[in-house]
Formats: sequence, C-alpha cells, structure tokens
Amino acid sequence: MSTIAPRSQYPRPDRDRSQHWHTLNGTWDFTYHDGDRPVATRITVPFAWETADSGVARSWLSNGSYHREVTVPEDWQGRRTFLCFGAVHHHAEVLIDRVVVAEHEGGHTPFEIDITRYTKPGWTFDLDVNVHAPTDKRAIPHGKQRSIPRDDYDGVSFTPTSGIWQPVWLEARGSAWADNIHLDGTSLTGFDITLDVHGDAPAEARVTVEVINGSNTHELLELEPGGTQRRGRLELDNPCLWSPTDPHLYRLQVTTHCVNGDCDEVLATGGLRSIETAGEMLFLNGERLYVRGILDQGYWPTSGLTAPTEEALIYDLALTQRLGYNLVRKHIKLEEPRWLHEADQRGILVWAEPPGPSRHTLAGAAAFEAQLPPMVVRDRNHPSIIIWGLYNEEWGLDWNIPGSPERAHAAKHAYDTMKALDGTRLVVDNSGWAHVQTDLVDWHYYDEDPRAWAANLAGLATGERDDFPVKLGPNYVVHKSLYGSPDHPRQNVPILNSEYGAGFTSLERAWHLRWQTQEIRRHDRFAGYVYTELADVEHEMAGIVDADRRTKDLGGLDPTQINADTVLVLDLLPVAAGADIEPPTGPITLDVRISHHGQAPLQARVRAAWAAYGSTLRATTTPQVEASPVKVEPFRLSDPVTLALPAPGAGSMHRLHLWLVDDDRVVASTYVDAAPIEEPNRP
Repeated sequence: MSTIAPRSQYPRPDRDRSQHWHTLNGTWDFTYHDGDRPVATRITVPFAWETADSGVARSWLSNGSYHREVTVPEDWQGRRTFLCFGAVHHHAEVLIDRVVVAEHEGGHTPFEIDITRYTKPGWTFDLDVNVHAPTDKRAIPHGKQRSIPRDDYDGVSFTPTSGIWQPVWLEARGSAWADNIHLDGTSLTGFDITLDVHGDAPAEARVTVEVINGSNTHELLELEPGGTQRRGRLELDNPCLWSPTDPHLYRLQVTTHCVNGDCDEVLATGGLRSIETAGEMLFLNGERLYVRGILDQGYWPTSGLTAPTEEALIYDLALTQRLGYNLVRKHIKLEEPRWLHEADQRGILVWAEPPGPSRHTLAGAAAFEAQLPPMVVRDRNHPSIIIWGLYNEEWGLDWNIPGSPERAHAAKHAYDTMKALDGTRLVVDNSGWAHVQTDLVDWHYYDEDPRAWAANLAGLATGERDDFPVKLGPNYVVHKSLYGSPDHPRQNVPILNSEYGAGFTSLERAWHLRWQTQEIRRHDRFAGYVYTELADVEHEMAGIVDADRRTKDLGGLDPTQINADTVLVLDLLPVAAGADIEPPTGPITLDVRISHHGQAPLQARVRAAWAAYGSTLRATTTPQVEASPVKVEPFRLSDPVTLALPAPGAGSMHRLHLWLVDDDRVVASTYVDAAPIEEPNRP
C-alpha cells in the first residue's frame, strides 16, 4: 500500500507558501450512525464520504465525525501555524484536543484557523472535524447534488458530496503575514496591489514586492506604510499580457518584514488581462473575443467532485484544449485553485460560478450571496476567469423571475453584490434565460430538430424573437424568454449561447455538434457558444468523452474543425445523422460561407472533392472543384461561394470533403455525408 497521501500537492499554487507546509490528506478515523448504531471506520481525505475513493461509500448520512492526530513540524519555531481547509460540505465544527476552535458553514468555500495558541512546533494534538450535511439541501447552496426530499432538479442531479472534499493542510507563516493579496492587472501595464497585514504589530511591518520571473525586477519598499491594509502600484517595463495565445504569468514575491526580525514570504501569481464589452461585442485586452466554450461539471466516477489525482485534475484542461475550445464553463462548482492555476498556465478562459440552492427562500438567497466574497478573495488573481456566473436557469428562484418581483430582486441583488466585489469581470445574473440585469445575455437551448434549431437561432439573431422552447419534462415544454422583464434592453448587450447539444447516441451527438455549431457561427451577432458537455456524469451521457475520459465514436468528426478560428458554414439543412443528404444522381450546387475570427482578414479559396464514405481529408486529396479566391473579413460571415459539384459516381454512400486553403495551407474543413435516408424500421 502506498504511503503517499492522495492529492498531496500544495493546494494553492497561486499563493504559494509551500516552503512551510504539511498535507493532512490521507487516512483519518471516521464515525457515523447507521440508525441508532454508531459505526467506527476509516476514511480517506479529501474524498466525500459518498464516494468509493473515500473507503466509506455511504449516501444520505447527515453527520460524520473525523479524527486524527497531527504533529506540528519542529522547524516551525517562531512561526504561526495555520490549519487550512479547501472545502467541507456543509457545516464544519473543528476541535483541537476536544476544544472547539472554529465553525464554518458553506460547502464550497475555504476557511483557515490560526492554531498557534493551541499547539507548538513538535507537539502532537488531536484534531476532530464534526460535519453536518443536510439531506434536505434545497435551501442551501449545493449545486447539482441530489436532495431528499427530491426536488424539480432531481433528474439532472448527481450523487451528493458531503464532508471534507478538498485538501486539508497545515502551513506556517511569519509572526506577521500578508493576506488577501489582490493583484489587479487590468491596466495592462502593471499591477495595482492591495493586501492586508495580520499578526504581531502589523502596522509596523514593512512589506516589499518583487517580480522574480523574466527580466523585470521591481521592489516596492513600502505599500502605503501604516495601518493593516497596504496599497501600491507596480509599474512594469515591457509588460507582457496574458491571453490564450500567450498566457504570460507574473510571479510576485510578497515579503512581510516583521518587527521581531523574521520574514513571511508568499509567492503570488497574476496576469495582465482585461475583459470588456462594447455594444454586443467582447474584447480581451482590447482585441475582439469569440467564446468557444465547453461546459464541465468536474465529476469523476469513483471520487465525485474531487479529482482522484493531480493528473486527472489537469487532464480535463489538456483535453479541453485538444478539442479546440478556448473557455470552460465550470458548472455551479467552485473548482480547486490548482485547476484554476493550470488554466492560467495553459491560457484557457474560465466562466466560474458558485453552487446555488434549488428552492427560493430569503435565507437561501442570503446563503447563496454569502459565498461570493470568499469566492472572489480566493480566485480573483486568476487571469483565466473572465466571467462570474450566478444563478442558473432560475434554480433557487423557483422558475419564476418574470412572475415574481421578489425573485427578480434576488437575481438583481446578487448581480449588484457581485459587481461591487469585482467590477473587473463580466457578471451573468441568471444563466440561460429570464435575465434581469446582466453583462451577457446567454441562452440554453436544446433541440433535436435541425430545421427548428436553425429557424429559432435565426430569430434570436435578428431579434425577431426573444424566446425559445425548453423541455422541462417528458411532456412539459414551455417557452422561456431571454429577458425577465420588458424593461431589459434588447440590444447592445453581448448575446451568446451557454448550453446546447442534442442526440441520444455518440454518433447523433457528434452530428448535432457539427451542424448546430455551424448554425451558431452563421450569425455574427452571437459572441460565442458553450457546448454541453466535456464528460459524461453518472446517468448524463452528453459528454464528448465518457465519465472515465475515454473517447467515443464521433463518426469521423474532429471537434477542432468546428472550434477553429475559421470554419466553413454550409447553406444546407441536414436530414439525419450519417445521412446529411440523399446521394445525388447528378451535378449539384452548394453555397459555402466562411466564418473567420482571426484578427486579420483572410484571402482564401474553397476546394471540394467527393471521397469514400467515412474517409478523412488528407493532404493528398485532389480537389475536384476550386472556387475563386475570396476575401474574408474578421467577425463577418462571408458572402456565399457557390460550388458546382459533379455527381459523386457509383455507389450509394459518399462523403463530400470541403476545405479552405490560404497559400495551400488548410485553414478550415468540413464534410457532408451522402447516404440513403431510411424511415425508422419500427411500428
């Protein structure tokens, strides 16, 4: 058996104090009640007690008690000792040697305890954590965890996550230390820095900041000396901006020089990045941005919301990039800082959103907003985060924003609260529909009918319609409006999709992914899309990969083709998966348009050739047809290029390859499958 603790990497690499830390992940004693009978067992932290990886695998426990002995490292003499928790669902009571030292409520937010006065370096103490996790979760922030009694969202909910589910550790700090470090790089020329100094004689401590990577070396001798809060401006020579194409991160050494002569050091990470809107357009660092996103729920089969390993945690980001997406919408879950740090390093944009309740109460709305300040303090230095999402589809607002001033006020109040906490990012009040006040109008729309999908998207793009059908049950379809009231502006707010997808089998889902994404790209008004979703979760089989992150049969689709800067948009309404059109018996014409989201115009030519059904485009494929060069402007759908195509030849099944070349370099490609259209062979 391995003696290495699970998830043993330092949990907060963006605020690195790993020179003095000790993981508490691993085996703990665990006690719960089975009816009236107490059960004593062992549990592996940091996995929720419902999961197989925890070793307990018990659902619907309302309470559980953790215990272990902890020894403070002897070389921490003269330092303060902190006990840190990444996340514990839902209410935690922490005891040291049977004395209550702290309580915390909120299943996704971190907390820490200065335990210096309860122990000393070299000492061993008893650590107990008593956790209460209500089975009735409807009025507390819980995201997509299943609840008892079950509620309206049970069909899209998963196994609950209870107890300690993010890392636990000790770390040492100086007698005075810097906290709440905020690196605001939105000026794009340097960092506006704020931080708090705590501990012994904080007003007298001297704080310096130094850039320790690259050719820049700067020092702030004082951050506004005097008082516990310090401020300063760190102007950078030759500033390097953070972006998906060049995710440059700055590492800043923040040193607190304590009055007793010791020092506290923390290595903070940040980036120079701005996100803004202008009319219905998005701009990242002043350049036009088109969102090509994917929804990720962050679940694993044997470990629930906790990644089983460091490799598994970061693999999903590598996969996202490999599929061609530039953004992850992390769905109603505050993911671990290590994941966000990896997104920073890879240049992947993040749409972050906290879990919400599922029923509306005043207490539930207050609990939802209570998690926003610690979320911002924990995550605001990550340049990858460009959007804060709040409520989702009126969950926690009882599906009733348009019909309830109280619920509309709750959405607006959450928006105002979030903007006051962080005005540098975009905020979405209620993702999906019924917006009250928002920086983005986003919509969630699922449809199996290609004709209805194309028609409804066209109506949303022109503004002729502002609603769409939503299937809330097997026989229950309602039309949801983008707007929660007639007062919401219908123009000059960016509009984008943030959930879509259709199909039962993986082949059908790949087919819908190809054609539905094309239709979104047809309309220049839209600022992007978010496909649902990256990986299967339990009974939800909508992932591009399965729950174990294994590939599926996508029928020859390469997702990078549809998620590229430049794509081909065909003036064609497909019929069925695997049979986009009937096999032509003679020559046909096809109009092709180009959607280009590069920063410079493109001069390119469309080529086409019939090939074997199921084949892939190769460098050696000889074009049968080549159109005249066409100039394509960025973010403007081109005029149609008409191709006169010969008949495909003998046989009943063919694939038409279409590709766009710029100086013989392929910059976009797609295909059309020609096969017999068969009626379903069933009664």
